[in-house]
Amino acid sequence: MVDAARARKIADRIQRIVAEMLDRRIKDPRLGFVTVTDARITADLRDATVYYTVFGSPEEKAASAAALESAKGVIRSEVGRQTGIRHTPSLAFVIDEVQENAQHIEELLVKARQSDAEVAEKATGAKHAGEADPYKAPREDDEDEDEDE
Repeated sequence: MVDAARARKIADRIQRIVAEMLDRRIKDPRLGFVTVTDARITADLRDATVYYTVFGSPEEKAASAAALESAKGVIRSEVGRQTGIRHTPSLAFVIDEVQENAQHIEELLVKARQSDAEVAEKATGAKHAGEADPYKAPREDDEDEDEDE
């Protein structure tokens, strides 16, 4: 096991290496507009997960995933060469769903704002069902009787 700070540094280094490889050395025509968003490595430095996003249709995303899988060996050997660690970690490419999740959250927020506006519109002319002051307060008659005594 290695400390978390070293693992984080190695994961950052792997992220940079993979991004450079995709930008400069991997010339697969199936590879679309891929952005490496994150890389994580296990505490024993054996397995690394590289997160990426692809802009385009689902077919382009599938083609990019296939291109990354086919280039995995070349990328792994370059990661091993540039990091210099004893055992080169195995790489797993996972599509990052952050953008889709953010878009879904934005859609939910728009719906919530619309429903809030509808509730506010309905509440403009509304009155309370009970008295204006729902809390029990001594009646004026009781106060007058107390003063007489």
